[in-house]
Amino acid sequence: MLFGGKKLFIRLAQQHRQFVRDLVMNLQALAIVLENRGYLASCYTCGSKMNSASFMVSLKDNHLIRFLVSDYGITWTEMRDDRELMKLEGAEAIAQLQDLADSIKYQMSSTQPELSLERPKISDNAGNTEESIAYS
Repeated sequence: MLFGGKKLFIRLAQQHRQFVRDLVMNLQALAIVLENRGYLASCYTCGSKMNSASFMVSLKDNHLIRFLVSDYGITWTEMRDDRELMKLEGAEAIAQLQDLADSIKYQMSSTQPELSLERPKISDNAGNTEESIAYS
C-alpha cells in the first residue's frame, strides 16, 4: 500500500496532525473574535507544536461551551448551570463549532446584540421534547 512513495498510514497520520494544527489556529482566532465581541473566551494550547487545544467561551446565563482538540479526539461540551446539556465528538463537534462561528458572522453583519444559535428539539425515549435552547 504505497501512495507517492509514502506508506498510506504514515501519510494519513501526517494529514491528521496538520488538520489538528489548522483547527487549533482557527480556535485561537475564534477566541479572539469572541473576546472582541465582549464574551469571556479563551484558547489554550500545550507546547509550540499546536497539537492540542482547549477552547472555552462563556455565554449568557451560566452557559459554557468547551471544545477540546488533540491527536486523540475532538469534543464539544455544552453546559448550563454546571449541568452538561450536550456532548458531541468528531465531525458532529466540528459542525457545532461551525454553527457557533456562523452565528458570530451573522451577528457581526447585523444589528443583533447577542449571540443566538438555535438547537433542534431533543426528544427522549418516552416522546417528551425539550424546547430549543438559544445560545443567548
